[in-house]
Order: sequence, then structure tokens, then C-alpha cells
Amino acid sequence: MICRTSPYRTVLRDNAIPTIFDLTSHLNNPHSRHRKRIKELSEDEIRTLKQKKIDETSEQEQKHKETNNSNAQNPSEEEGEGQDEDILPLTLEEKENKEYLKSLFEILILMGKQNIPLDGHEADEIPEGLFTPDNFQALLECRINSGEEVLRKRFETTAVNTLFCSKTQQRQMLEICESCIREETLREVRDSHFFSIITDDVVDIAGEEHLPVLVRFVDESHNLREEFIGFLPYEADAEILAVKFHTMITEKWGLNMEYCRGQAYIVSSGFSSKMKVVASRLLEKYPQAIYTLCSSCALNMWLAKSVPVMGVSVALGTIEEVCSFFHRSPQLLLELDNVISVLFQNSKERGKELKEICHSQWTGRHDAFEILVELLQALVLCLDGINSDTNIRWNNYIAGRAFVLCSAVSDFDFIVTIVVLKNVLSFTRAFGKNLQGQTSDVFFAAGSLTAVLHSLNEVMENIEVYHEFWFEEATNLATKLDIQMKLPGKFRRAHQGNLESQLTSESYYKETLSVPTVEHIIQELKDIFSEQHLKALKCLSLVPSVMGQLKFNTSEEHHADMYRSDLPNPDTLSAELHCWRIKWKHRGKDIELPSTIYEALHLPDIKFFPNVYALLKVLCILPVMKVENERYENGRKRLKAYLRNTLTDQRSSNLALLNINFDIKHDLDLMVDTYIKLYTSKSELPTDNSETVENT
Repeated sequence: MICRTSPYRTVLRDNAIPTIFDLTSHLNNPHSRHRKRIKELSEDEIRTLKQKKIDETSEQEQKHKETNNSNAQNPSEEEGEGQDEDILPLTLEEKENKEYLKSLFEILILMGKQNIPLDGHEADEIPEGLFTPDNFQALLECRINSGEEVLRKRFETTAVNTLFCSKTQQRQMLEICESCIREETLREVRDSHFFSIITDDVVDIAGEEHLPVLVRFVDESHNLREEFIGFLPYEADAEILAVKFHTMITEKWGLNMEYCRGQAYIVSSGFSSKMKVVASRLLEKYPQAIYTLCSSCALNMWLAKSVPVMGVSVALGTIEEVCSFFHRSPQLLLELDNVISVLFQNSKERGKELKEICHSQWTGRHDAFEILVELLQALVLCLDGINSDTNIRWNNYIAGRAFVLCSAVSDFDFIVTIVVLKNVLSFTRAFGKNLQGQTSDVFFAAGSLTAVLHSLNEVMENIEVYHEFWFEEATNLATKLDIQMKLPGKFRRAHQGNLESQLTSESYYKETLSVPTVEHIIQELKDIFSEQHLKALKCLSLVPSVMGQLKFNTSEEHHADMYRSDLPNPDTLSAELHCWRIKWKHRGKDIELPSTIYEALHLPDIKFFPNVYALLKVLCILPVMKVENERYENGRKRLKAYLRNTLTDQRSSNLALLNINFDIKHDLDLMVDTYIKLYTSKSELPTDNSETVENT
């Protein structure tokens, strides 16, 4: 209880522990009635205390003024020069230059937000006058014609044969825009302390491969956010990539990796092993940066992409191409729907389900390989029909792509690969689905990993028997589709002159596909779900709904040891956890248990449990945990939209950041001052940044 009439300011200590107590118990205790009371001060005493405080404040201010005066009388030469520079007002020319630069920055930011490329077309070797000026120049002229005095004056004083704003100047200004806007996000990340790093699949930016980098953190409003912060140029050498990745995050972006608590990499087949090296190098330096699965990628697809077998990589690429092909137009999807209707006449409900699945991005599902095997006949018949259509409903490109894809999915090597993947990954399907479920599902999934690994190890011990069944299923499917069973052409050519080679198709695929696939998936599960990762997932019992399912008999303290250094008051953790359990165990009947970390972080009294709050913040930034509120997962969605809507040769890493983070506030004055500091000096004329161009 706080006495509001007291002249003293009373607050709780930082390490105060919320305690359940009875406000009326003292009434029954005769000894407590004669307890010493706080002396109530008279008005004169209060007035005296206040006057004393005022006198002390006046003395401090007087001392501060004297110190400032002495510093002003004896400044160093360097400080004097600096003060003179600060006091000197800007000249008219400098003011006009700043306004001019501000207008240029406004145009660049607008182009970035609206995803307008700087160059409207490739006009390097095209005669003048054939096309309109580039987009940047056109917007400049539009603003001049609209009456912008600063730009008009600059245009009139610029030489006739001079480019108004050079490509070099545009690039410099774009880099400053990108840096300033990224810094706004990074400032929030630093304020939050803890974060996780996630990379998406390698993308092509104007002919060069880049890795998109996203960061996860909990903002000051207790919301888990996943934001895009830039691109990292991809390196073929994994060790060089690891060094550059670390350098960019720590030195260029200024994040302290000591606060990194998770890392995840979504990559296609060819890049998986290299990103695993990056993860290993970061783990060596920062053991608490746990390597995990990413919530936006299904476990089975993650595992399939990581399998180091060429046939698997080719099959995954073919699957993506087939899905993209049918999503090119509604007519192609309608054609596939018609074939499915014919094939599933006796099972219309299943046919309807498959049609709905085909209209979605089904290649990212947990059961993608089961669906593919079930749909394979429909895909082959549909592609073959499009290719051999006599009514010429499709153009040459569509017909040509259909022919290529039909040949790919009708290959026996492809059929064996997808059947083996379907069967091997059936052991991890339920486990992976739970990892993308509710918080309680994730918690209990962590406990089921041992059973999953036991099943896969049993498969490995009896691989001959399992492979025999899988190969039989593949040959039956091939026979149904009238596909010839044969060894891959590359292998046949290599052994053409070897008459002693008695290798059968079944034994070949066992050694080159089934065995390495099962071995790799076992090892990959062990790597992703390390002891530290499982301990972290066990801490999810802090979420009240999980506590309730465990009858409030939990032991978070044991698992939370790995995060002890992250806690504000580690010594009081045990007592605080006890209070947290009691709070929910003895809640009112009408109070529901929060079922997610998001709900727990938004509880009104969560700050009364500082250690629990810190643990929940660290847990929810782990990449394996899904972002509960979709509003805060915009970074990845906008990245996908930018890549989908922008031609490869028109992509720009600078403009991409402006487009994806269009809603982040920006300070134009800061951008202008930064540009002047880096690229101009007071002695330079404003036109010194121009480039002379013939016939302009």
C-alpha cells in the first residue's frame, strides 16, 4: 500500500516479487494493532522540506553555470573551431542546395515505395529520341513543370550539356536512403536486445545472386515482428559466405550477435549444405544463437531440400515448375480440374479436395509428396493433352512447356524419387505439422522427437525390406502410367562397356537414393533439434494453457538455465515461477488461460513477473515459433510480392528495401545532412556532382 499524502516518493523496487497475501489478517492479530505508525508531517514541516529541496536545486544550477562560464573562457582551439562552425548560419546558396537535395531524396523515396525502376528501359545503345527519358528524369521534369521553384532554378543554372542528376549521384543517394530506413528498424531491434536472424531462398537481383535477410524481435508494444533488413551478396565458397554474413550483420548493420538467440535458413537444395556451414560458424562464436527450423517452411519440405542427392534436387525443381505452370492462367487450372473430375468419378469428394489443393501453393504443404503421387496420373494426362491439342487452344510457348514438363514427370527416376520421399517423410509428417500448430502442440512435439528418430532408425536397420516395398510401389505407378522402368541415362552411359555390371534398378536406387536419404534425414533432425533447442521448447510450459494441460506440475526452472544470463533477476527466478504458477492455478472461474506467448506478453500484469517476461520474449523470437499476429509478418510477404512483381533486370537492393519497408518513417533532413557530409563540402558548387553527357 502506498501513502499518497506523504511528501516522500514511494515506488516498488526493481526486484520486488508479487506475493499473494491477506489484507485483513492483521485485524485478528492483537499484537499488530499496536504497530508503530508512520509519523504524519504537519504543514510547516512539509513546507520546510520543500524549501530545502528548492535551495539544493538552486545551488546545483549555480555551480553548473559557473562550470559553463569557465569552459567558455578557456576553450581548446579545436572546440572553439567546432563551436564557430555550429553557430555560423547557412548561406543562401547552402540553403538552396539543401532544399534541392531534399527534393531529389523525395523523388527517390517515392520511386522506391511505388516500386518504380530508375531506368524505364535499356537505352544505352538506342538513338536519342526513340524512347522517353528514364523514370527519374521524367519525375524531375514533372515537378519542375508543377512549379517547384528550387528545381526550376537549379535547372535554369545548369549547363546545357550536363546531366541534371547523374547515375553516380543517384546511387549515392539511394545508399543513404537504404541505410537511414534500415537504421530505423535496427534501432528498435537494439532497444529490444534479443533477436533472431532468418534468410530466405537465394534470389536474382539484376543478374547477381543475393540472400534476403530478415530479423525477428519483440518491439516495445510486446509484438513479435519479422522485418526485412536487406540483401547479402551470395558467395559460392561457404567459408567466405560465413565471414561476409557475420561482417555485414555486426559491422555494417551494427547488431550485437551476443544477443542473437536463433538462426534459420530457408534455401533450395543446392544451397542447403553451404548455409549449414554458415550456421555452424555462427554457433561456434555464439552458442546461444540456436540453429532451428523456420515456422514459414514445412518440416518435410525443409528436410527434402536439404537431402544431398542430385535426383532429389531435380525432382523438387520439377515439382515447383509444374505448380508454377498451372498457376500461369485460370484456363490451365480449369484444364487440370477437368482431368481430375474424370479420374475421380467414383470418389467425387476426394476429387473436389484435390481441385482445391491444386488451386493453392500445395508444394509447401506437409503432405506435398502424398498429394503429388495421388495427382501424378492427372498431371501427366493433362500436360500430354495440352501438348497434343489439335484445336490449337494454346500458344507455342505453353505447348512447348507442357511437353518438357510431361517428359520430366514421366521419367522413371522422378517417380522413384517422389515415392521414396513420400514414404520416408511420412514418419515426420505429424511431427512437422505439430511444430506449426498451437503453442501446446509445439511443446508436446518436442517430447515426441525421440519416437520419430526411433522409427527412422528402425527403417535404416531394415532398409532392404522397406526399399523393396517402396520400389514395388514406384514400379506399379510407372506401369499404370505406361512408363518404362529403366536406370538413369547417365548411369547407363557410364557402364555401357562394362558387361560384368549386374546392377539392377532396385539395388541401384537403394544405394543411391533410399539409404542416403534416410541417413541424411536422421542426421538433419538431430542437427536442427539440438539439446539446446529442445530445452528451449520445453520452456514453453511457461504459457498458462500448457501449464493447465500439465496440471500445473511443471519444471521450467531446470530448462531455463540456458537463458539465466538473459534474466533481469535470476536469483529470484524460482520464487517468481512459483508465483506465476499459483496465479493461474487459483485464477477465477471466468478467466481463460492464455494459449499463446503473444497473449501472455500482452497481459496487464506481465511486468510484475520480469523473469517470466524476459523468458517469453526470448522464446517467441525463435524462428521455429510462428508469428501469431499476421500483421507483424509483413516483411516476408512484401519481399515475396516485390520479387514476384519486379523483373529480374529491374530489381535493385536499395529500391527493394524502400518498397518493402514503405511504412517506416524517414528523416529527410538527416538524409540530406548525411549526403552533404559524405559526398560534398562547403567549397564545392552544387553542380560538381553532375556528369557531362554528349547531346543531352
